[in-house]
Amino acid sequence: MYRAPPRGPRRRLLTRPSSEFSLSKNEGTSVSMWLVGATVIDGTGADPVTGQAVLIEEGRIARVGGAPPVGAEVIDCSGGLTLMPGLIDAHVHLGWSSDTRAINQYELSVAELAADIFANCTQTLHGGFTTVRDTGGIDGGLAGVVANGKIPGPRILQCGPIQCQTGGHGHLAADWEPTHLWDGHGIPGLRHMALLSDSPDQMRANVREAFRRGAQFIKLCVTGGVVSFHDQLSDTQFTVEEIRTAVHEAAARGTYVTVHAHNNTGLRNAIEGGVRCVEHGTAIDDEMAALMADRDIAHVPTLAVVRDVLDDATRLGLPAEIAARATGAWQGQIDAIHASRRAGVRLGLGSDLIGPGQDHRGTELVLRSQVESPMAALVSATATNADILGIGDQVGTIEAGKRADLVAFAGDPLADPSLFADRDAVVLVIQRGRIVKDQR
Repeated sequence: MYRAPPRGPRRRLLTRPSSEFSLSKNEGTSVSMWLVGATVIDGTGADPVTGQAVLIEEGRIARVGGAPPVGAEVIDCSGGLTLMPGLIDAHVHLGWSSDTRAINQYELSVAELAADIFANCTQTLHGGFTTVRDTGGIDGGLAGVVANGKIPGPRILQCGPIQCQTGGHGHLAADWEPTHLWDGHGIPGLRHMALLSDSPDQMRANVREAFRRGAQFIKLCVTGGVVSFHDQLSDTQFTVEEIRTAVHEAAARGTYVTVHAHNNTGLRNAIEGGVRCVEHGTAIDDEMAALMADRDIAHVPTLAVVRDVLDDATRLGLPAEIAARATGAWQGQIDAIHASRRAGVRLGLGSDLIGPGQDHRGTELVLRSQVESPMAALVSATATNADILGIGDQVGTIEAGKRADLVAFAGDPLADPSLFADRDAVVLVIQRGRIVKDQR
């Protein structure tokens, strides 16, 4: 049986507060729901419990087990259903829901871009992901329309534009495009890929601008990336002083900085600058993992996007030769997962899917289940991700008092992890105590 790592003392990773997380009686359902008959996996790493019942009242989990209250609506989850906390994807790019090349070369209308983004939000929720952390490309406008129910989608925590340097990862303009035209790619209220900083003062201004637009944390690119046109994975980006400036601004608002990092030189700079989380972490070895554990720095690996690039980069709107850059990142991230796990680093889970057809987020759990156990992958996608996002007191486990974000699979994903990526197997999704998908 998988046992989740013990939760020792640590600096809590805070997320800038969002009113969307204040659940009033009017936001949840007023009808009590009694979910009965499922095998329940609570997200803590404990063994599944067969035939467990869960009571939902006013959008929250009121009780696990016991007898149903009078008048509760009975939701029959028998017949082989497995109930678990709503899944969390800690690394998404909803603003990249269309062809990657077309997005950055003015080949799509705003209406088509918005339609693709809205469709992505719906299919993400219906795939069992009730919360996501968008790590660059949208702003508070999209998060707001999902939160107020104008379109269906997961709860979105977002950093607004990525913070990157001129010519660095995230600056995806064509080679011939003058840098001063880059901001023109943004669409106010919908998407803005990146803000460019080339000094501490520019960094300070751009981070403040991101927060003005509603960012809840900050994302920096401190190394080159796989999906890049002007850099290499071995490149380091941003000085320690620039990184420290972003961290200072985030801390002043009670939140944190996470970093895109593929090599350990850039990662060391980021750690010296005070960041709290690492995305990808391709080169993390035992020495680096020990340092991260000592500093309580979380790690969010992203295997699904690498698999997509290796399988067919052109489907994402990328040149075929990009696949060569992904080869080392694949095994590197697998090795990094093992190193982080050995050191006791908080190990989250993110898909990092880009381009059209982001309907297979569950593939990340399938791939992680091949690297470690399905239970370990599930805990990363629920309790650990909630902790990393700073919302572990609200979601991530099936416990009394938590928000009623739940998903039920037809079958047992622990015995057959391929179910995580089977959208037809996701037969019930409950968000904030409301049923948003029911195909039982």
